[in-house]
Amino acid sequence: MASNDSMTLLEKISNTARFLCVDAVQKANSGHPGMPMGCADFAAVLWSKFLKQNPGNPSWPDRDRFVLSAGHGSSLLYAMLHLAGYDLQLDEIKSFRQWGSRTPGHPERWCVPGVEATTGCLGQGFANGVGFALAEAHLAERFNGDGSPLVDHYTYGLVSDGDLMEGVASEAASLAGHLKLHKLIYFYDSNEITIEGSTALAWSEDVRRRFEAYGWQVLDVDGHDHAAMTRAVEEARSCTTAPSLIIGRTHIAKGSPNKQDSEKSHGSPLGEDEVELTRKNLEWPEEPFFVPDEVREIFAERAAAMAAAEQAWQRTFDERMEKAPDLARLWKEYHDGGLPADLPGLLPDFRGQDKMATRAASGKVLQQAARGAGNLIGGSADLAPSNKTFIEEAGTIGPGAFGGSNIHFGVREHGMASVLNGVGLHGGLRPYCGTFLVFADYMRPAIRMAAMSHIPVIYVFTHDSIFVGEDGPTHQPIEHLAVLRAIPGLTVIRPADPVETAAAWSVALARKDGPTALILTRQKVPVLNDVPDGLSPVERGAYVLDREEGEKPGLVILATGSEVHAALDAKERMGEAGRGVRVVSMPSWELFDAQSPEYRNEIIPPDCTKRLAVEAGLSMGWWKYIGSHGAMHGIETYGASAPGGVLAEKYGMTGEAVAREVRRLLDS
Repeated sequence: MASNDSMTLLEKISNTARFLCVDAVQKANSGHPGMPMGCADFAAVLWSKFLKQNPGNPSWPDRDRFVLSAGHGSSLLYAMLHLAGYDLQLDEIKSFRQWGSRTPGHPERWCVPGVEATTGCLGQGFANGVGFALAEAHLAERFNGDGSPLVDHYTYGLVSDGDLMEGVASEAASLAGHLKLHKLIYFYDSNEITIEGSTALAWSEDVRRRFEAYGWQVLDVDGHDHAAMTRAVEEARSCTTAPSLIIGRTHIAKGSPNKQDSEKSHGSPLGEDEVELTRKNLEWPEEPFFVPDEVREIFAERAAAMAAAEQAWQRTFDERMEKAPDLARLWKEYHDGGLPADLPGLLPDFRGQDKMATRAASGKVLQQAARGAGNLIGGSADLAPSNKTFIEEAGTIGPGAFGGSNIHFGVREHGMASVLNGVGLHGGLRPYCGTFLVFADYMRPAIRMAAMSHIPVIYVFTHDSIFVGEDGPTHQPIEHLAVLRAIPGLTVIRPADPVETAAAWSVALARKDGPTALILTRQKVPVLNDVPDGLSPVERGAYVLDREEGEKPGLVILATGSEVHAALDAKERMGEAGRGVRVVSMPSWELFDAQSPEYRNEIIPPDCTKRLAVEAGLSMGWWKYIGSHGAMHGIETYGASAPGGVLAEKYGMTGEAVAREVRRLLDS
């Protein structure tokens, strides 16, 4: 390595970032120094030469997106954001991984401006980046037209060996290659080290041939050669038919005399002695958190240039919007996150109609919603005909054609959910997706990240219980409602009929601060014509279906979904004995819990201790509503292969069975 005085500017940028990471991890006595040290050279090239971002306005719509999929290397992202001029002071880097700091151990979206996605669970960021690129391509089709482009940016990412081992990355990579998302450029940190040691312990595939088979352009470079990486990024940007993977052959803990190329540098600080030896080896000043003036200056110049680039974009934007009022209205509708004021009125009114599966009702609502909210985009994991998630009047996204609103995700549930997180994070679009409820298992990591990141994705989960029928227990969700309700920040709504389904969609579309799961039936259910006060009861999570004015209930039945009808049937069967039995439809725990104590006590009176919950699933969680004197009428075992009506009788999900349980409670 050249002496400090004779280093090139890119070498100085690389070493500045490298040692900011080393010092941050060492001061915290916690973290992953190896990957940031190995990837500092690529970061220097990308941030100083290519990345189109304005630190003065991190929300510039036409900025390039950067996703650190290898989130354990967060110190590198923080170092580059600090150097680039984002609102991240050096003291925050010195407080890496500490309570109250803005530099957590893995990147958290908007904890610091410039962090585009919450990453760390390997593979998620890879798929998020595909979603960013897909959103850019779709919005470009919608808004660029014949004039100067308003949407014209790249998505860059840094991925690791671990990312590429995860199955979700394979799903997303396959989809990206199929769609030819050419503005997607990933740098693969091929250092051949994971926590346990060499990747050869568990991995021997040819990544180049794998990604070429996916339809990617693959470039191979020395990950410490600035000139080679510059040429590789330029070549990737010039490709218009495929996403690009730049395989960077790197050394983990580059420059460390005793820990370079060792798993010992992956997840532990170098140690004070090794830090000192590394400084001497790379001829870097002994002062911790040192930033040369020349590095400050080059990034100040870069920030000024990017501010000017945004100003030029803004002038073009203003001119286009002035000339095209309809385009201006559409841009505002897409990017403000709001909904047309009359959208609830556009949704279908199902009162008085015949029996209908709530999945079918959901499909009808989606068609109407898409007419009012044109930025709805999504699809299904090869189940659109069953999920009713295809927007009939919109086109389909396909290879190199991004103007449609329907996405065929193939049988890739995990990839679908993770890609749509990226679409939602990008801005401008409202993503939704569908599959059977039982396959929510495949999506749970991405659902959790959507909830943690407050991304308003809408999940359409159909075939919601044992009534799936003949497909048997492998396809009959029993524990899935409990699992989804356990995710903080996810609103779960299980409507009882088409009227509640329309209301559930209205809630989901209006929500801006997190994801919503709609849980829908395969089988037909009656329409509840007596839902009071329009949509508001569903929006409040629970309401009384058969209020008997002036009477306090002696027993409250709490039911969701198709079991609401079994509860109503049970009360009717009981005749006069059912007087004083209150039936409550409770489509959403989360919405109900958000109501005032007065409302909750009105629906479930505290002095009425005889309560029965009815749901075709596990009892887990219901006890907070039914109390120690209540009972659960649910299903604690897996289902069976038989017609849905037979299963309803065998598992007690009928009005007759519920009535027996009500009588038992009343007599106790």
